[in-house]
Amino acid sequence: MSSEQGLSKTDVVRLLSEPSAENRAEAARKVGDYFVQNTPTGAERALAEDIFRALVKDAEVRVRKALSDTLKESPDLPRDLARALAADVNDVSLPMIASSTVLDDDDLLDIIASQDSERQLAIAKRSVISAGIADALVDQGDEAVVSTLVGNEGAEISDSTFSRVLDKFADNDKIKEPLVKREKLPLVIAERLVSMVTETLRDHLVTHHELSPGVAADLLLESRERATVTLLVPGAKSPDLLELVSQLHENDRLTPTLIIRALCMGDMAFFEAALARRAAIPVTNAWQLIHDKGSLGLQRLFDRAGLPKALLDVARIGVDTAEETRLTCGDDRNAFRTIMIERVLTQIDERLDSENLDYLIAKLGRKAA
Repeated sequence: MSSEQGLSKTDVVRLLSEPSAENRAEAARKVGDYFVQNTPTGAERALAEDIFRALVKDAEVRVRKALSDTLKESPDLPRDLARALAADVNDVSLPMIASSTVLDDDDLLDIIASQDSERQLAIAKRSVISAGIADALVDQGDEAVVSTLVGNEGAEISDSTFSRVLDKFADNDKIKEPLVKREKLPLVIAERLVSMVTETLRDHLVTHHELSPGVAADLLLESRERATVTLLVPGAKSPDLLELVSQLHENDRLTPTLIIRALCMGDMAFFEAALARRAAIPVTNAWQLIHDKGSLGLQRLFDRAGLPKALLDVARIGVDTAEETRLTCGDDRNAFRTIMIERVLTQIDERLDSENLDYLIAKLGRKAA
């Protein structure tokens, strides 16, 4: 059937009276292709839709599947036909469910409620998924469905839905792996994920390497803090940063060494927000105390926040370095870290000969403890 010939009543009669299911399936593909490629109007469109409505009721699955495969991406398909094909047996319905933009969120919610995991999986593969549909899939879907959803960059997933994923599948690596690989995650979700992954690391260290729980806990803390600091990218939105700091504090993960580690990596915004949260004062007040030109502001803030005095000198060096290098280094954290190591080594403890900032912070943390 060529685009030049168009559709005629003769075509309709011939297609509907074809005795061979294989030939009817081929005819369904040809008419479907013609409909998609030419977007017929008027009488010709009506004829095509008549053919589709007849083929939707065909007794042979292969005929209806051919129709679904061909029309699944057509934005011009009448909604009643899209819904009829989506409600068919899975061989027919899955292509339509996975691809059709004619199906709206109400249609998809009805399909999710059917509790058919194959159909839910087809929805989780759609190129665009709204937050409401993602929420329903997490509530009602199984491991395969949710794993596919969180690995789908076209899925809009809210912070609360991400949280439910972590609550529901806390011990499931098949869910956490695509989450980790997701291009972008909310800060608070990424931090929770870091914590969950490192808990697994601790268990592995204890059971496979004959480490005591105490030593494993120390390694876990350093690993988690290093990973958390890597989440702090320049230019993070203030509400996201404050939410992250609150989550860390509420879960006893806003530790003195994490705060100093972030400062040593050049993240002054996190340092200010963390001290404000621990001291239970506004960030603007913490900022004034931190950047006080005298010597008492930061010290009093440390006392109020419950941070060890042994870390105060490092904090002062970090604040001074941040102010001095803000104009020269910008957001170059590697340069900032190098300067911090040099100054801490020369001003705090000349006996330290390591150039590893993790080692340095860990040693300072042990001194403070």
